Amino acid sequence: MVDNGFIEKINDDESPEEAKFSIHNMDRNADPLVDFYRYANGKWMDTHPIPPDKSSWGGFMELRDRNIYILGKILEACALDSGKSRKIERMVGDFYTSVMNRKILETKKFKPLEPLMERIDQVRSGEDIVSVMQYLHSNGVPGFFSIFSMPDEKNSSIYALYIYQGGLSLPNRDYYLLDSFKPILSDYGKHLKNMFVLYGNSPEEADKKVASVMKIETEIAKVSRPQADLRDSEKNYNRIPISKLAEDYGELRINKYMEISQVPQTEYIIIGQPEVIGSVNKMLEEFPLEEWKAYLQWNALNFAAPYLHEEVENEHFDFFNKKLLGQEVPEKRWKKAVSIIDRGIGEALGELYVEKEFGKDAQERMETMVNDIRSVFEEKLKNLPWMSDITKEKAMEKFKKFRAKIGFPSKFLDYSTVEIRKDDLLGNIMRSENFEFKREAKRVNENVDRELWLMTPPTVNAYFSPTENEIVFPAGILQPPFFDVSMDYAVNYGGIGGVISHEITHGFDDQGRRYDHEGNLKDWWIPEDEKKFTERADQVVDLYNSLEVLPGLHVNGKLTLGENIADLGGVSIAFEALQRRLRKNPELRRDIDGFNPEQRFFLSWAQIWRGNNREQEIRRRISIDPHSPNAFRGFVPVRNHEKFEESFEKLSKVKATPGNKIFIW
Repeated sequence: MVDNGFIEKINDDESPEEAKFSIHNMDRNADPLVDFYRYANGKWMDTHPIPPDKSSWGGFMELRDRNIYILGKILEACALDSGKSRKIERMVGDFYTSVMNRKILETKKFKPLEPLMERIDQVRSGEDIVSVMQYLHSNGVPGFFSIFSMPDEKNSSIYALYIYQGGLSLPNRDYYLLDSFKPILSDYGKHLKNMFVLYGNSPEEADKKVASVMKIETEIAKVSRPQADLRDSEKNYNRIPISKLAEDYGELRINKYMEISQVPQTEYIIIGQPEVIGSVNKMLEEFPLEEWKAYLQWNALNFAAPYLHEEVENEHFDFFNKKLLGQEVPEKRWKKAVSIIDRGIGEALGELYVEKEFGKDAQERMETMVNDIRSVFEEKLKNLPWMSDITKEKAMEKFKKFRAKIGFPSKFLDYSTVEIRKDDLLGNIMRSENFEFKREAKRVNENVDRELWLMTPPTVNAYFSPTENEIVFPAGILQPPFFDVSMDYAVNYGGIGGVISHEITHGFDDQGRRYDHEGNLKDWWIPEDEKKFTERADQVVDLYNSLEVLPGLHVNGKLTLGENIADLGGVSIAFEALQRRLRKNPELRRDIDGFNPEQRFFLSWAQIWRGNNREQEIRRRISIDPHSPNAFRGFVPVRNHEKFEESFEKLSKVKATPGNKIFIW
């Protein structure tokens, strides 16, 4: 036992191995021109079954597990150090203790939930619903719609308030409306009843509340936009004057909501899907008050369940993880603690992570690769055969203003106003959510702070921000299999180089191309060039629509278009960057493990996408994920490259059939 006796020790033998590029991951019995994904990853796939506490497993997850171990050790050390001198260490340590001390959670039962439920019980009118909805939102509880602030997409220098469709507990509208998800919807109804009964309702009371929740969420699902339509930036930009809110959305009382939230005076807000928000507004008028109270209670109960006593936590896991995702058992408690704290006060934890893990060598090598890739993309842009000089000039103006952030923010968020207590897990989560809610509310109309990040430093991911025209690479992803200082340039250009190129290409994918050099959503293409781009993009949609993931289940080419364009561009640009590096340093051109640099580049790209997924998780991702499944990400962009066949034809038993290539960037 350590500390107060309730923190389980993280064992040293739980440290995962580095997820490095390796020829031992390959299945050389597969033919590279027939099934390149299997050729590159087959042995890994056969020897790395999905762990019982995961719904999927792959390169991203391997690295994520390694980072979670590092973060867990940091948190454990902070929790056990009673003489912590820095407030940041006390905060993360006390937060960690609040997750790990399960005895307190068992003692408190539903008591931490009482402040939320008491507010809901006081609802007597439609106006009360709105004030309670604001209270719930400000403490992290979802429902009705999603509200946030971000740079105004048509005036990117200031923050604007956005309202988007929301209000669903299942992943999206398809789960309520499609026959293929009927079994999940049935299980969801049973889960709702179980939760209400656990909370103290009689079975009869629970049945009534289940009916209310299902009715409201199904009605919201019916009017919600399909997932692919949510990618259309122009369609999702609807500026509504403040003066019209009461007229158009009277029951939602958005003006009152903003006043309670202390949003500064502003002339407008942006509603992503007016028809959906309008329908919710109408439902508030038509549906009985008791049904809305049941819906509010469910959202509060569902939000809190993972952070309460074991019986409720297990019931939540059984549906949302086991039945919905196929995950067999929960993650270890300390891993769950890492995820909770990363979401709650992630930049505090990230600051400690960077101090321990991120060195200047990685940052300098990344900057070199970014510069190499920038020069390739710039030249491709200048020589693009299908784009006119008029559009090309504006594209170059945009690209010259593009920037990259690497590793960690130049300044970290200050959480010193957030109260973190060792004995109050749900309270810690709600107070950290409230900090973020207030931070976003009060910045409306302020100038955009371009030093802020949308990901925490340990995150194994990267992103492109269209309104800020920048790519961001957290320290968390700058490790094997993506970036490895011990590996040759071919492996690194095929790994992190491909990801860098992918993110840069997002600035010019089907949505990114709509933003100008200032990050504003603006039509800067001449019609002829837009038509040529759309023709090529439609080919990408058709190609991915043809890919079958499970019998009868295909990739949604429209939903995944932006990511697919970025993958195709990523491989093309990174490959050329490698060629330039090899021409500049010919001594680097050598075979390693029997493979030349071009082969190792393609293998590296395929290996970063290695993965196995449970069927439930595959179906969920096809419904909501703008990324194609890993197997297609690892294979299709490679197969589309003009040098792929000649790189592997001598290792293949079939004749190379290059066919038509889809060329955009």
